Order: sequence, then C-alpha cells, then structure tokens
Amino acid sequence: MEFGRLITAMVTPFDADGQIDWQTTGRLIDYLIEEQQSDSLVVSGTTGESPTLSDEEKLELFRFAVKHANGRCKIIAGTGSNNTAHSIHLTKDAEAAGVNGILLVAPYYNRPNQEGLYQHFKAVAEATALPIMLYNVEGRTGVNISVETTLRLAEIKNIVATKDCASTDQLTQIISAAPTGFKVYTGDDSASLPALAVGAYGTVSVASHIVGAKMKQLITAFVTGNVEEAAKLNGELFPVFKGLFYCPHPVPNPVAVKYALGLTGLPVGGVRLPLVTVNEAEAAFLRKLIL
Repeated sequence: MEFGRLITAMVTPFDADGQIDWQTTGRLIDYLIEEQQSDSLVVSGTTGESPTLSDEEKLELFRFAVKHANGRCKIIAGTGSNNTAHSIHLTKDAEAAGVNGILLVAPYYNRPNQEGLYQHFKAVAEATALPIMLYNVEGRTGVNISVETTLRLAEIKNIVATKDCASTDQLTQIISAAPTGFKVYTGDDSASLPALAVGAYGTVSVASHIVGAKMKQLITAFVTGNVEEAAKLNGELFPVFKGLFYCPHPVPNPVAVKYALGLTGLPVGGVRLPLVTVNEAEAAFLRKLIL
C-alpha cells in the first residue's frame, strides 16, 4: 500500500453546537486533495480530536471520508487507544467501513514497557488485513516506541510504516536498519526537510491544511535532487510550521490550525472541551502569520 509522501492529519469540522458538520467535512476533503495536494488523509487522529469523538462518530467519519474521497486519496483511520481490545474492535469496524489503512498511536497514560508495546501492536495487526502505520509521539503518550521495538514490529507483514515524532537520531537509526519497503514519516512539520535528508519517506502533517501545496513542492524538490530549492521553501514555510503550535506560546493542536483554516476562507468551527479556542492575542498572532 502506497500512502504517498504528504499525509494530512485532518481536523474534524464542528457546527455551532459542537456536532460534526458534514457539509464542511466534504468541502475540507475536497480542499485538502485538490488544493493542498494531500496524498492521504488521517481521519480521527489527534488533530481530528479523537479523544472527544465517540466510536459512532469515528465510524461515520470513516464511511463519509471513504465515500467522499472516492479513490482520489487514501483514507487512514485513527483507531489506536490505550485499550488493546478496544483498538482491535474499532480497527475491525474501520476495515468494514472501507478505509485504506490504520494509524495506531502508542498506548497513552498506562505507559506499557517495550514488550507491552510490541504485543499491543502485534495483536491489532493480527486482527486486520489492512496496512498499519505506527504512531510514536512520546510528548502525548508518555512512552517512546524504541528503535528496537519499531524494527521488531516492522517485521510484521502489515505493519508498513511509522509516523515518528522522536529525534532525527531515532529516525536515522530506524531508517538505517528497517526492512525494505518499511516507510518512516516524521510527524513534526518543522522536521520535514531534516527527516527527508536522513531518509524519511514523507510527513504526516498539520500545516498541510494551510501550506500543503508548498510542502509538496518542498518534498518534490528534495527527492528530485534540488536541495537548494527545498531549503529555500523550508525557510519560507518554517514560520507556519512553528506558528501553528506556538502562537507565540504553546497552543494545543488543533486549536490554531482550526482558526487558521477560517482565515483562509474555510471555517471548520471550534474545538471540543477540554480544548478551548484561541484568545485574542493568539488570534492576532495567527492573523499576522496567515494573512
């Protein structure tokens, strides 16, 4: 399965009552495919506010995205949790919904050891025929999927990729020892070019909601050998990469990108508690950054 080089971790649009806005969801999918050149979309990942979506909402999103994308891009379902049995159940339902792949975040809060992480991912992988992308983000989960565990999991046939937010050192070690065909993606927009430089395949991005077309240019420039152009584009994009997470102080994702989408003419509503929307100072920073 080829997920492509630019994957957008899609926000979930909400209406004024905090319910999923299906009309806007369709517009957003079109926009991310046609204007921002996403190769795949992650639906119900962290950026999609998965912690506050019910299983029923997630499955509705999976079915809707598959139908609306209609083969124009791949749909990757976020089905990971800190409960292995629940992750298996949701993964099976996502497969039945017709998605193209699965994103599995490391179990959060209960902080399993490396053997526990391996057994968790192995159990989910054995329950589906779909290709799986691991998701390593220690800052959110409290646990790092080690290089050794990642490489061990990469030997499982349908675990085909990892989205890793760890250091470039860790990415380098995984890339240098991974089996042929196993793809490494950075989950950190600002690390896109450094990650490509050490052999990463692409980026699972938040900023691609706003600057996806230029990110695709950056990736294409690098992989075709135009490193100077890639570096130039990286410099232009870097303020957006950082500003969507620090505006000008840390703001939890997807608060800033949802506000930024509204600035571009595609309002996607607010966020669900416990997240809150930007304050006036943050809004002013984003207006200066985006407009």
